[in-house]
Amino acid sequence: MCNHNANPLNCFVPPDLLKRLASSSDPKTRDSALETLQASELTRGMAIVSAMMPAAFKSRATNGGKERLIYDMRGNPSPFALPGTLVRSEGEGATEDPAVDEAYDYSGKTYDFYYEIFNRNSLDDDAMRLISSVHFGQNYSNAAWNGQQMYYGDGDGQIFKRFTTSLDVVAHELTHGVITHTSNLRYENESGALNESFADVMSALVTQWSNGQSVEEADWLMGDELLGPALGDGVRAFRVFDEGKAYEDHPILGTDRQPKHFKDKYIGSEDYGGVHINSGIPNHAFYRVAKALGGNAWETAGAIWYETLLALHQTSDFDHCAETTVTVARARYGIGSREEQAVLDGWRAVGLLEKPSYFSINVAHHELAV
Repeated sequence: MCNHNANPLNCFVPPDLLKRLASSSDPKTRDSALETLQASELTRGMAIVSAMMPAAFKSRATNGGKERLIYDMRGNPSPFALPGTLVRSEGEGATEDPAVDEAYDYSGKTYDFYYEIFNRNSLDDDAMRLISSVHFGQNYSNAAWNGQQMYYGDGDGQIFKRFTTSLDVVAHELTHGVITHTSNLRYENESGALNESFADVMSALVTQWSNGQSVEEADWLMGDELLGPALGDGVRAFRVFDEGKAYEDHPILGTDRQPKHFKDKYIGSEDYGGVHINSGIPNHAFYRVAKALGGNAWETAGAIWYETLLALHQTSDFDHCAETTVTVARARYGIGSREEQAVLDGWRAVGLLEKPSYFSINVAHHELAV
């Protein structure tokens, strides 16, 4: 059994992949992976406390709206002592550092998405400052939300490019902040997989909205901008929403472990009960729903998922999440609507909501404020 308080640190690259890279015969790849794993241990304390008391560790924007603060970790006496030196604040112009400007621009796009689409004022819906630290560590190959702020590594330049290059990554990690201040899904087993899945889903929506992409135009890849030159061909991304694998039998990465059906769910203790691995199941369900409904994914499928996130609780599992999405679809669009049917079909395609008794759910009993 995973302990929630043992590691609520939310990172983009899963620990099982980092452990694989830590056994690499290439010294640079091995050292980068080992440093990344070590950094997670050193920074976990703040994440534990922040997860237990999220309201106590937020910093409210002085302007009551969007406020971005970007810090540079280079030159710190300790490479892991957050936040670093402030180098760009809200309203200031671009710098000559791409990582600084990417963190600034992409955190702004994430804020704008939540504000314009869901009328949410920052991660906590109360003008929480968006604090980011770049150039974290020496060859840190990850990005993380510690309950208070974001920090980004520059990667090793071989397997991973710098983590600020990807809007997917920035929006994913900031969405962990939204999750912290809503359902606060416990970071283990199915609730943890939902935590990772909602971060993936919302980051895909941020990217699609920012690029003006419809469901059909979107690539449904996660973190493909991070792919380093050593990976060569055969790697689509680090995660994918569709039916295929992100990578398979790759000499460095191995095979993508994410299942797309509940029957293939990982049931071990690795990855805190499979939080990154099993997120592939609800991810694929969302993809199916979005494809069935068409148009812009953030308008209908995304709205259902966002409202579901607000209605879940710390220990919600796959069944509770699936049932809640159907309840939301019924409340919004009506019983027997194409939206409700798309949601039912999406979950059935991944092996959930298959029991006939589900149709006897009393909608009034599950009524949500809409």
